[in-house]
Amino acid sequence: MQITDTQLVDRIKIGDKLAFQALASRHADRLFGLAYALLGSSSDAEDIVQETMLAALNGMRSFEGRSSVGTWLRSILVFQSSKLRRSKRIRRSVSLSESEGLPHDVALWDESAISAAQSRMDVMEMLDVLPDEYRQVLVLRELQQMSYEQIAQTLQVPLGTVESRLFRARQMLKQKYSTYAS
Repeated sequence: MQITDTQLVDRIKIGDKLAFQALASRHADRLFGLAYALLGSSSDAEDIVQETMLAALNGMRSFEGRSSVGTWLRSILVFQSSKLRRSKRIRRSVSLSESEGLPHDVALWDESAISAAQSRMDVMEMLDVLPDEYRQVLVLRELQQMSYEQIAQTLQVPLGTVESRLFRARQMLKQKYSTYAS
């Protein structure tokens, strides 16, 4: 029988370090995927996941269980990601077609790998034009496949705010990139 997240939290609150490791392991991949989608950099995503887990550990006593542990962790991660984006003002435009951006062994890449990498870069470049609150809601909905209710809970905003931010994010992308389809 697997221990639930809530049971792990209860054990963490009494000082069980192994319970924290289990909780971190259980959520690390999903948190990394979200962080990468929000930040566009695997090294930044790794840092944010670590900061998220540290913040969760430090705030564990204040966790009241009003949301799931996963939602609580995602909320912390979204906040940490916003903080990092504000501090670094990440603005990139990278093109894989530029020769200096490609590894020297590019001849070993097959066409599908290059195409997939280009698609990821296009998405990250598109997301980068959005203000944080619109980027967050679009990433959570489109890339993380979360429901509107889950997004509202994660971002700690009303459902209507999620709906309007998502609408505005899509509108901004449509204006900037006429080929964007919602």
